[in-house]
Amino acid sequence: MTTARTQVFENMAVDYVEFYVGDIGHNLDWLVDGYGCAVRATSGPDDGQAPVRTFCVGQGDIDLLLTAPLESDHPAAAYVERHGDGVANIGLRVPDTAAAFAAAVRGGARPVMAPTERDGIVTATIIGFGDVTHTFVQRPAGSAAHDAHGLVAVPGAEAGPGTGLRAVDHFAVAVEPGQIDATVEYYQRALDFDLTLTERIVTGEQAMFIKVVQSKSRAVTFTLIESDASMEAGHVDDFLKDHGGAGVQHMALSTGDILSSVRQLGERGVELLSTPDTYYAALTERVRPDRHRVEDLRALDILLDEDHDGQLYQIFAKSVHPRNTIFLEIIERAGASTFGSSNIKSLYEAVETQRNRDGN
Repeated sequence: MTTARTQVFENMAVDYVEFYVGDIGHNLDWLVDGYGCAVRATSGPDDGQAPVRTFCVGQGDIDLLLTAPLESDHPAAAYVERHGDGVANIGLRVPDTAAAFAAAVRGGARPVMAPTERDGIVTATIIGFGDVTHTFVQRPAGSAAHDAHGLVAVPGAEAGPGTGLRAVDHFAVAVEPGQIDATVEYYQRALDFDLTLTERIVTGEQAMFIKVVQSKSRAVTFTLIESDASMEAGHVDDFLKDHGGAGVQHMALSTGDILSSVRQLGERGVELLSTPDTYYAALTERVRPDRHRVEDLRALDILLDEDHDGQLYQIFAKSVHPRNTIFLEIIERAGASTFGSSNIKSLYEAVETQRNRDGN
């Protein structure tokens, strides 16, 4: 049954993702040189903005804001000191910001900024998880994600070839031990999300709980991960320690052709995690690829799984950040709307293998 509350959130989508970073040049190299994003807009103190320098980079429907503090009293400075580079704000596009903000606060969301209008764009902010906020964005057709931040568009920004990346598919969020259920409940109450998947994944002597929450539109997905405290510490514990608390462990970007995108990323110097040959030897006993050949998947270390709606192909990239925290995932969906447990296990086994190689 559709309710007034459901209608407020039913068309929610990711509008932008804002990173707070210490070294903006390093992050431009990461996303522009490595992933083929274009610099779409910029701002800075000379543009009359806050004491920060911001770049908006992206391709397709992906808009990533890189914000570096220039003064120590800006919130970005405190974030970077505590967490290093990371996702600080996830913009959520909605039809009516005031209605979304009011409904979220009634549902228990902690407000940060009440609805504010600027040049026809209405924004409001609530707390999400850890030190990450969510900003509701109501903007007119024809406007850009960076318009809400007063950035100046770069002419001809989309002239580059890109790497075939289309949109933000999901966020993997590491939470503190004992907090996964409370986080699920928060998103259900505040934003009317649905719990769509629950798993416990064991990799060697480590284990973790996974719960996936999605917006009613299914356009916003948070994969919540929590270490099983009854087992040995693993990569989730490492992230919490190195990041300084809960946060976005990785962000997945979608593509319509993962083979093409991964090849292009490799040519650009992006390092991707490897998969053992034994995975592919047993793959066809579990699932047969509809879209790509097993030999091609093996050559590029791409994983395959399926859910009740179709198949999905995934691969993780290595973190390039000083704390070895946030990293990216590339994903192609061939009908699948959630995740397959075999891929989740294999992806995190690859992370654990890399962790051991790094001496953790």
